[in-house]
Amino acid sequence: MSNPFARLVEPLDPKQPQKKFFNLSKLEDARYARLPFSIRVLLEAAVRNCDEFLVKKADVENILNWKVMQHKNVEVPFKPARVILQDFTGVPAVVDFAAMRDAVKKLGGDPEKINPICPADLVIDHSIQVDFNRRSDSLQKNQDLEFERNKERFEFLKWGSQAFKNMRIIPPGSGIIHQVNLEYLARVVMDQDGYYYPDSVVGTDSHTTMIDGLGVLGWGVGGIEAEAVMLGQPISMVLPEVVGYKLLGDPQQLVTSTDIVLTITKHLRQVGVVGKFVEFFGPGVAQLSIADRATIANMCPEYGATAAFFPVDDISIGYLMQTGRDNEKVACTKKYLEAVGMLRDFKNSSQDPDFTQVVELDLRSVVPCCSGPKRPQDKVAVSEMKTDFETCLGAKQGFKGFQIAPGHHNSRVKFNFEGRDFELAHGSVVIAAITSCTNTSNPSVMLGAGLLAKKAVEAGLTVKPYIKTSLSPGSGVVTYYLRESGVMTYLSQLGFDVVGYGCMTCIGNSGPLPEPVVEAITQGDLVAVGVLSGNRNFEGRVHPNTRANYLASPPLVIAYAIAGTVRIDFEKEPLGVNASGKKIFLKDIWPTRNEIQAVERQFVIPGMFKEVYQKIETVNKAWNALDAPSDKLYTWNPKSTYIKSPPFFDGLTLALQTPKTIEGAYVLLNFGDSVTTDHISPAGNIARNSPAARYLTSRGLTPREFNSYGSRRGNDAVMARGTFANIRLVNKFIDKQGPQTIHFPSGETLDVFDAAERYKQAGHPLIVLAGKEYGAGSSRDWAAKGPFLLGVKAVLAESYERIHRSNLVGMGVIPLQYLPGEDAGTLGLTGRERYTIIIPENLRPQMSIQIKLDTGKSFEAIMRFDTDVELTYFHNGGILNYMIRKMAS
Repeated sequence: MSNPFARLVEPLDPKQPQKKFFNLSKLEDARYARLPFSIRVLLEAAVRNCDEFLVKKADVENILNWKVMQHKNVEVPFKPARVILQDFTGVPAVVDFAAMRDAVKKLGGDPEKINPICPADLVIDHSIQVDFNRRSDSLQKNQDLEFERNKERFEFLKWGSQAFKNMRIIPPGSGIIHQVNLEYLARVVMDQDGYYYPDSVVGTDSHTTMIDGLGVLGWGVGGIEAEAVMLGQPISMVLPEVVGYKLLGDPQQLVTSTDIVLTITKHLRQVGVVGKFVEFFGPGVAQLSIADRATIANMCPEYGATAAFFPVDDISIGYLMQTGRDNEKVACTKKYLEAVGMLRDFKNSSQDPDFTQVVELDLRSVVPCCSGPKRPQDKVAVSEMKTDFETCLGAKQGFKGFQIAPGHHNSRVKFNFEGRDFELAHGSVVIAAITSCTNTSNPSVMLGAGLLAKKAVEAGLTVKPYIKTSLSPGSGVVTYYLRESGVMTYLSQLGFDVVGYGCMTCIGNSGPLPEPVVEAITQGDLVAVGVLSGNRNFEGRVHPNTRANYLASPPLVIAYAIAGTVRIDFEKEPLGVNASGKKIFLKDIWPTRNEIQAVERQFVIPGMFKEVYQKIETVNKAWNALDAPSDKLYTWNPKSTYIKSPPFFDGLTLALQTPKTIEGAYVLLNFGDSVTTDHISPAGNIARNSPAARYLTSRGLTPREFNSYGSRRGNDAVMARGTFANIRLVNKFIDKQGPQTIHFPSGETLDVFDAAERYKQAGHPLIVLAGKEYGAGSSRDWAAKGPFLLGVKAVLAESYERIHRSNLVGMGVIPLQYLPGEDAGTLGLTGRERYTIIIPENLRPQMSIQIKLDTGKSFEAIMRFDTDVELTYFHNGGILNYMIRKMAS
């Protein structure tokens, strides 16, 4: 069917009539000029894709009428322009595609219909680990080990890049997905199939929102949902509320973008923005560079919003030029955005659109800070770090407590390292990592760290040799300008050598600590500390031996590494004493914003970006040498412990099965608040005593060959055993932390996987009970796939993080939510009951259903299928089953 909005089409340049666009200004509708800029992107996509089938004229009207419809739970479709993936989520996506091709063929369809329709870029950045550090060859040694461990995965991905059209692989060693997206992949305005339109993206990583800082609307989705988008299915979303976040003033000289984002994260968690867009405006935005904005947008998942959008302005256009984008394309980008009313002037308040709610932050009020010890939203001013940590030591076990007995607060353990005697105490820093695209994408904080290192070395300061220091930039450009500006030498002298180009410590790929350090921590039951410039610090994520982890700017990471402890008041206590006996304070070596900006103007130049990115797809010789099969259908290797055909589509038929009532389910796990996807499906090391370890050992592997859970996401047998395997799991059925639960029929305490297997063999369905913010954190699809394979039919929680709820829907697991004002406590639920969940014949979005207990009690809960499309997926047993039936028929 023809597009009903074809009348809006016109050429952007009369001299090039073949290049057209939908001119939304020709709508001649006063509502358009009042729409938030983020909603204008949704509107343009709906107008351009309107076919009265997947996208209807009524959808366009609903978006245009956003001011009224935002509160009415209205479902709208959205077709993003692109999809991005990283390898931890990308490998299972390609595994699913390979298995879907097999399933479509079995059902009599054309397997090659399973193929990305929109451009998909997969950046390999999650596999490299900090095995080597503090040596000049750390980078090469870590990359060699990465290939040794992951050769099979990389060969599989290379097969995928050849077997599927529209799929590009950015090889390992290139950088971090979101920084590569910001500096290279993002278009801002697409020029595709003869049309100009706004760039937009969804990604299989929750920090996809980083690209919002450049004015490209993007957010993280589950791998399952991303696969459907790649196959041409629009995202079905509830039209979001948009919180306007007004920035005023100019930051103080000593404040970094990290301090600003940690302040915003705490503020917006308090405001409550889950499921909403946040759009930044006000004159303060004009004071922020694109790198500053990208840092703020990157941590959007930590404050819970769907997107954190900075509309395009002249600073955005300047960034495209700075990063070496084509001049002609940049000129077309600006011309298009001006034509459709999407180029913003933040100093012009007459351009301010309508918002659901407006909140403000005066940038002058921001002070240097960190966040921790266990959550990104728990901001602590640097001036209060010492007292805050010491309070946490004795506080009750929780997000801000370790419950250390008062008499042990000053415990110290002596140990010997490389022939020298040292001692550790509570608060001792054992990991200091400049890591993560959150900060390494920002030249101001990276050069700030370099200048601080230079001043520290010149003042005679050092870092203790047992502290695991590392620098893992998000792209080769960072190393380029650190080297050219002359600060790389000083970073190396303090132990911050480049160890790899990838996520590394930020995602738990921190590698081992020295054995004497681990023994000292264990012997003293010490609360050792990791300080990192990352975006997440959940328990058990960074390293098993660092119970406290603080997010900080790169300069502060170095400062705490020099100090060797977080129990320091930088205002009153020196960082250290040099060989001359002089006390050196942090204020003596801290660079000002003006100093940093002067170096940035001189050394961060377009030529660097062009040189690095023109060879990004070909520079890795080890990748180029990989030999991958060329068949369109993948030949599965039954001996592989990395790549395995998943059982999701076994027995799938074209006919739909009517959903049935869940009878007499046992509770597998009973959780409190803030259970993260790291708790549900950890990405880090595979413990030697875990079910996954036993499986790998049975396949002939040694512990050295286990690799990580994240690297094994192409094998369902490992990942099912790794579900709920986090060593910091807190299950109310068990009186200690650990990945265990009670098997109620026998009364035995078992590993979670073993208990689930017992239930499955007896034919008993399972559910999970949880509190608020269930599924916070990374957008990992295995946090839904794993419970599905364990036999979990439903989760009953007080609230969900957006991406995880979507992933549960995608796997056909029912997300149930307590009625307002109710929870397990008010209903008197212990989790030891058996639950019968009544599934009515006629389902509606967000309807209340009845749950009966074997005690005779019953109550109602909301079935969180939020749209009709999600109900369609549920009837199909999940989104991938739906797509297979669609392609096969």
